[in-house]
Amino acid sequence: MSSSGSPKSPAPPGQQFSLLPKIINGGIAGIVGVSVVFPLDLVKTRLQNQTVGPNGEKQYKNMLDCFKKTYAAEGYFGMYRGSAVNIVLITPEKAIKLAANDMFRHYLTLPDGSLPVFRQMIAGGSAGACQIVITTPMELLKIQMQDAGRIAAQAKAEGRTVQRTTALELTKKLLRERGVFGLYKGVTATAARDVSFSVVYFPLFATLNDLGPKEKPGGPTAFWWSFISGCSAGSAAALVVNPMDVVKTRMQTLTKGTGERQYSSIMDCIVKTMKYEGPTAFFKGGMCRMIVIAPLFGIAQTVYYLGIAEALLGLK
Repeated sequence: MSSSGSPKSPAPPGQQFSLLPKIINGGIAGIVGVSVVFPLDLVKTRLQNQTVGPNGEKQYKNMLDCFKKTYAAEGYFGMYRGSAVNIVLITPEKAIKLAANDMFRHYLTLPDGSLPVFRQMIAGGSAGACQIVITTPMELLKIQMQDAGRIAAQAKAEGRTVQRTTALELTKKLLRERGVFGLYKGVTATAARDVSFSVVYFPLFATLNDLGPKEKPGGPTAFWWSFISGCSAGSAAALVVNPMDVVKTRMQTLTKGTGERQYSSIMDCIVKTMKYEGPTAFFKGGMCRMIVIAPLFGIAQTVYYLGIAEALLGLK
């Protein structure tokens, strides 16, 4: 991480902010992170989308049961359904998120080099707002791919068949039927989740990271501590925003299973979920999401910290 990643480290006088290497590092960090944790993210999506039947019946009992059933029905590669979309779009998404946060922190740092927590929160929230231009269509397409197996399994049990579609076919269909805005279904819920996540995550990561051991006196934090800080901050932020993630996931699911509800707005989704499933429904997939986000951001922050782009561009 750059010195702007620490809440207490003053920036050297006249230091210039280099955006390009941070964008490259963010892209690399996103690809590595999502490749590692994608199967967990798929399970999270399916757990959040399933609804409880009138007699309490569930398609998946828990996270492990979802893993087993998905693997049995779709094989190893079924666990990576929708990963191509995510890997392609995670590069600009993580690049924007991590680089924008560093940029906002740089410009919000006070003359004495300090960065109060409130300013850290503004920087994080602003970075989260910037990323939704990529996050919304990425999440929309990814969710359809991830949830296709669940819908197909439910249809098979009922003696029906559901034709699966590719991300490219779905994109063309949405553009044809709804225009560009079709790819931004659920953008308000996505913004609410991503902004609130970043408001919690980045200041918490910076604080934890600053508490860790340094590679040398006055130098950057040890990379292994940055990994732990990323895991801890990511896990905490994921739990805080899980209710909005459930709402976002359900609103962005275009193909519903038998008996599953449609939602016209964020409030409609919240009211119906609370009415029919109770408050615990907002934490469906919560543990799985924490398990996904912890290594994702731990890996992302570590890769980002290593400064691969700076080395490639001869900047260090």
